[in-house]
Amino acid sequence: MKKSPIAEAFNNCRNKKRPALLTYTVAGDNTKNKSLEILKKISHSVDIVELGLPHNTPVADGGQIQNSTFRSLKKGMKIKNIFQIVRSYKKFPFSKPLIIMTYYNPVLQYGKNKFLKDCKKNGVNGLIIVDFPWPENRMFAKKCKKNSIEFVQLLSPTTTKERLIKIKRDSHNMCYYISSLNTTGGKFKISPEKIFNNYKTIKKLYSNKNLVIGFGITEKTIAYFKKTDGVVVGSLICKEITKSLNNRQNPATNVSNMVKKLRNKIA
Repeated sequence: MKKSPIAEAFNNCRNKKRPALLTYTVAGDNTKNKSLEILKKISHSVDIVELGLPHNTPVADGGQIQNSTFRSLKKGMKIKNIFQIVRSYKKFPFSKPLIIMTYYNPVLQYGKNKFLKDCKKNGVNGLIIVDFPWPENRMFAKKCKKNSIEFVQLLSPTTTKERLIKIKRDSHNMCYYISSLNTTGGKFKISPEKIFNNYKTIKKLYSNKNLVIGFGITEKTIAYFKKTDGVVVGSLICKEITKSLNNRQNPATNVSNMVKKLRNKIA
């Protein structure tokens, strides 16, 4: 059976003896074209891109991502516009596997089957739905698999061992470990070493899965996670976009430079 593009990306990184670098940006921040430009620019340094659907009540998102979301919604971004960004990006010769990250309500409003159909049609490789936990997501995850889309299960520091084992049975290739119970971008309440030890405990159970870590990863802490399967950076990038816009600079250039530095720290 052919491996998914996401699984291939992790394999490539494993062969290079480094974790995958995953980046998160909000679709349409601060315009549709600029969002696409950022994706293209960072593609030379990242392994997998996550693209967030802007949502008007982003409960899991910290201040930096909320700023990005606000800018996108202000420009009137809709799901159909986001699929246009994905379609254009996938035509780019250096494009990487793409995961859409969203809340459940926009998917429900759009229509679950229509959403999956349009994901497949436009080249989406994976899906993370922040507020749609296991076991409620089981049937939907199966539908994703039928459409060659990876459904990424979320795990947290409070997920019990019994629950972890059950989730693993229904999970696809990639799983996402939320490093802390903060919103995204929140400072670690425990040390990076302790977070990495927690990660290793779960990784032992998930030895045949690609387990990424995210929420609160910074330039200072990213190097602690060199021995993981993958590291997700989001708030840091959204902060850089805000800073660039405030300074009337091109966010695509500045974000690209930042991502190169992050990549070097885990290489």
